[in-house]
Amino acid sequence: MNILTGKRERTEAERADGAGAGSLSRRSILGGVATLPVLYGVGSAATPAVAATAVRRSGAPKVTGDLVRGMEWRYNAPLLTSGTGLVLPAGVKALPIQDYYSRPHLASTESVWPWVTATDGTTVDASFIPERGAPTRIAMLSGFTEGWCEISHASGRDDRLTWDIRRFPFLWLYGEFGATKEAPYHNWFYTLALQPFSTNPYSRNTVAR
Repeated sequence: MNILTGKRERTEAERADGAGAGSLSRRSILGGVATLPVLYGVGSAATPAVAATAVRRSGAPKVTGDLVRGMEWRYNAPLLTSGTGLVLPAGVKALPIQDYYSRPHLASTESVWPWVTATDGTTVDASFIPERGAPTRIAMLSGFTEGWCEISHASGRDDRLTWDIRRFPFLWLYGEFGATKEAPYHNWFYTLALQPFSTNPYSRNTVAR
């Protein structure tokens, strides 16, 4: 994955710890917030791209049922604010993940981006980050003809994320905006995470183990 940052004010996107990569069993990713593997490159639109360590370059899962995850990029407050924009290519579809924190499984119907069904059942425009307290939105995105998305911050910073859709045709979208009361969230979290996947690990009858 490549990240190009155009900015009037430079700040690094927050990233969760762990740059390990590789194939992961389907069971290892279900029922919790995914941790983060492969980083391909990070660059600035104002400077030449800086190559990052490529931990794994073989994109094909080694065994049936395995999957490969690209680098997760996570944005938190104060960089992430209400009104931050998220732009995706035309034609992308969103399939919500329901009961994510207990028994994650896919919803029965998908929608065309930017419309996504949030965890409270409402349909939201996911191309804009909401105010604190808005319902959580978690979905697998697919139908990419090009592997990119853009994040436009209120500060004037614009990030463009790119990845190889031949290896990663799915993009995991996770937005937690302080609506989850249960531990360890306690209405505190305000975060957006995006991560490419080689396959969709969720099914309509998935049960967390």
